[in-house]
This record gives sequence, structure tokens and C-alpha cells, in this order.
Amino acid sequence: MTALTLTPNGFERKGPVLLIIMDGVGLGKPESGNAVHMAKMPVLDRLMTQPLYRTLRAHGRAVGMPSDEDMGNSEVGHNALGAGRVFDQGATLVQNAIRSGALYEGETWKAAVANVLEKSTTLHFIGLLSDGNVHAHIDHLLSMTEKAAIAGVKTMRVHVLLDGRDVGERSALMYLDQLESHLQGLEATYGVSAKIASGGGRMVTTMDRYNADWTIVERGWKAHVLGDARPFSSAREAVETMYAEDPKATDQYLDAFVITENGQPVGQIQDGDSVVLFNFRGDRALELTMAFENEDFTQFDRVRRPDVFFAGMMSYDGDLNLPRHFLVNPPAIDCPVGQYMCAAKLKSFAISETQKYGHVTYFWNGNNSGYIDPALETYVEIPSDKIQFDQAPAMKAHEITAKSIALLQEGNYDFGRINFPNGDMVGHTGVFEAAVTACEVTDQCVGQLIDVVSALNGCVVVLADHGNADEMFVEKNGKREPKTAHTLNPVPCAIVDATYDGAYTLADNLPDAGLANVAATLCELMGFHAPEGYAPSLLRWQ
Repeated sequence: MTALTLTPNGFERKGPVLLIIMDGVGLGKPESGNAVHMAKMPVLDRLMTQPLYRTLRAHGRAVGMPSDEDMGNSEVGHNALGAGRVFDQGATLVQNAIRSGALYEGETWKAAVANVLEKSTTLHFIGLLSDGNVHAHIDHLLSMTEKAAIAGVKTMRVHVLLDGRDVGERSALMYLDQLESHLQGLEATYGVSAKIASGGGRMVTTMDRYNADWTIVERGWKAHVLGDARPFSSAREAVETMYAEDPKATDQYLDAFVITENGQPVGQIQDGDSVVLFNFRGDRALELTMAFENEDFTQFDRVRRPDVFFAGMMSYDGDLNLPRHFLVNPPAIDCPVGQYMCAAKLKSFAISETQKYGHVTYFWNGNNSGYIDPALETYVEIPSDKIQFDQAPAMKAHEITAKSIALLQEGNYDFGRINFPNGDMVGHTGVFEAAVTACEVTDQCVGQLIDVVSALNGCVVVLADHGNADEMFVEKNGKREPKTAHTLNPVPCAIVDATYDGAYTLADNLPDAGLANVAATLCELMGFHAPEGYAPSLLRWQ
């Protein structure tokens, strides 16, 4: 696809088209552990009874993941929504690159290994230790450490970020035991010194996103680079100690720690080392990358910035060229729908709070930062609270709504897109009551926006990008435990058209339609034929 031309379809749109993304509001079983079901959501309930309503697939192959057993997430979901097509995503690309050997044949991997072989230094790996397959996968780490040992690397250190969010909330010990056994095997087979050096829970150590809280990255920097965190003799001891100190503690919020021997950290990052950040997803990897690579860095005092060869698993931001070196090429997403809209001189806005701002901009635009055409687009970021989101489950939904209403009532915009993060970000906390409140607030705000757009003779498309709040518990050994991960459930999709006259209905030949079908639908609702090559529209025109 090269031509960015939208041709009129003969349908005259009188008011704006607004896309509302209720992040994390999936459609699970109607049971007591489903916060979406238990919440009072009269707007969603009403939408689900209307003729222009259906469900969409938002996980697995429908969003470019390796299999239908893989959860969707906000990044791949917004890629699919904005691209109008399904592209192989990070997990799939990395899996294929490892299986084919392409990762190990690439210049970046060879350079990282050659650097430590030449200087007799250490190869470090930093990343999320789980098989959640949303940010990283433990199998990728195990493969790389073995390949490095085969290549002759003699010293390796792993800096583990504990998950408890995309997997069970207290599952860290299982993954740590798997990694420790693997590293011991490498030592026995290849004579390599391979150890866990530091770690911490992902929500307090290293994995901040969208500049929400740089103290999280600073905490990781101190642990991984400086060896400055609470000391333990092993990662298992660290986790078990924190569990014992706080019976309610979950992996994602465990404090940073370092592993010491004879009172000294075993794995500070030093000049001459190589560092591989093995997370493949960019949003929570970008800030640590900036700390390693940016000369002009003011977010916190790094104390020292070691001269290392740094590589990411993938390119985390193509526009910023971060990182400079990466192991696997990202999906090449050409011609997202935003480019078509700008070429057609349609004015649009995108708005969310910090936690999802990048989703309605960077990910929507095909993993590209910045405006496509600043003369035609308005991007609004409302700063998120710097607290655990169950403490304020309304988050910034009311502020997002008020700003969106103001933009709509200006009368200058043809299209707008909004992300309400509540169902996802509060769902991730595992606090059921807070998730119920989050869903209820989202529903109230959606209702307000539908009223405003309807008064402007416009059209609203309401959907979700994946599930989360729809499954807040999991049964294990007859015991109910909080579930903080995304779900495999379908998501709602409803069209509310103030001037609907029966000119179109929902297509009845797309039983497996997913998020990628939305872009063509939006084009048609705005009075244009869908771009060639896009997934089919959800609409059938009379």
C-alpha cells in the first residue's frame, strides 16, 4: 500500500465520529469474580441490546500474537485498531527469530558477544521473568544465555524483574527456580559464571512507562547498575523474606534487591560490559533505555553511566532511534489509518491520561512517535496519579471526559479517539471492589460522551482493546486468588449513530472479526471507502 487516498462512499456524515476505548473491559462469564458483570453499567447494558452491537476478538492471532492461547494487550490492540490489519507482533517476531536462528546471526547479537569476549567482561540480561508473553518470555532468556555460553562468554549476570501481573500474582519463585537451575546447568556444562545479580517487582523497579514515575527507573538503575538495594544471598531468599514480612505482598510490588557474596554485589554493570534488555515490548523498556543511552539525561542522578554495549530486544521507539542497537526488527506497520485521515485533511484529536496516552498516539500510529500532521491533529495527555490505581479507581476519567467534550463542542474535529484506562490499570491491581468502581466510572463517562456526540449529530463507536476486569479471580487448589492478568475473552463493540437511517447494518459474514476490522469501519462511518488492503469493515451497506 502506497497511495494514501480515501475516496468518498456517498454517505454524508453530519457530525464527528468518536472512538471510545474502554481499556480492559472484556466480556467474561457472568459470575461474581467478573467486575464488569458485577458493576452497574447501564450504558453498556443498553448498548449490548441494540442492533448495531457485536463482539470482537482481541487476543491471540487476531492481534498478531503467536497463538490463540496468548493474551492480547493494549499495545497490540491499538496497533491493530490503528493499522486496520494484523501484523506479527513482538512475541511472534522474537519467537520466530530465535527458532530460525536469525537473532543469533544478526549484527547486534554478534557485537554484544564480541564485546565481552574481546574485553573479558560481563554479559548482562535485564527483563521481566515470566512466561506471560506480554513484555517478555523466560524461554527467550534461557535461549540467549545458552547461546552466549556456547559462544564462549564466561561471565553472565541476570537482573530479574518480577511479574505477578501478566501471570499469577505470587508466581515469582517458580520462575526463579527455573532460571537458577538453567544457570547452574550452564556453569556445569560450559564453565561459565552465571548468576542472578539483582531484581525487584516490575511496578516499583525499572519498568515505568510514559514518564509517569522516574523514581521507578532510578530504583532499578541503582539495583542493576550500582548494586545499591537491599542485599540478599539469593533471589529466592529475597522473595521469601518479603512474602513473610508482608503476607499481602505480590510480586509486581516487591522491593528492589541485589544479590551479594562476601558483602559485595555479584553483578554491578561496569565499563566494557554488554547489556541486553530482553523485554520485547517498548512502553516499559524505553525509559531504562534512555538512562543507558542518552547523553543529556536529567530525570535522575545516574551517579555513573557505565560505557557499555547496550541492546534492546526490539526497537522501542523508531523516531527516537532507541535503542541504537536491537536484536529483532519490529513489525513494519505502513499506512495506519491516521495517515489516511491526514491525507484526506480530516481533523482529529486523541486523548488519554499518561498511562495510555502512548496507546492512542504512538501505538495507534503504527509505533511512530509524534504527530502525522500537527496542523490537523491535537494530542492531549492528562497526567496520571502516581499511586496504586486501586486507591483512586476513577483515575482521570472525568478529566478525560471534560476535555473531550470541550474539543467536540468546538466543532472543528471530524474524528476523535479516547482511551479510558480504568478497567485495565485498576484490573491489574487485583482489587475487586476498585475494579467494579473503575468500570462504573467508565460507563458513566461513556454515557456523557454519547449524549454530547448525539447532540452534534455524530457517531460513537464504543469498544475495548482486551479484557482484564472481566476476570478478577482464579481458582487454585480450591482457593480463590486475585487475577491481575489480561483475559482471552472477546470485547464489546457498539455503534451509536445519532442520524442512523438504516443505510447500513452490521455485516453477518465476519464471525471472527477482531480489532483490525475497526479502522475500515471508521472510514466508512466518516463517508469514505476503506483503504485497499485493510481488514473488512464491520458494516454492510444497503
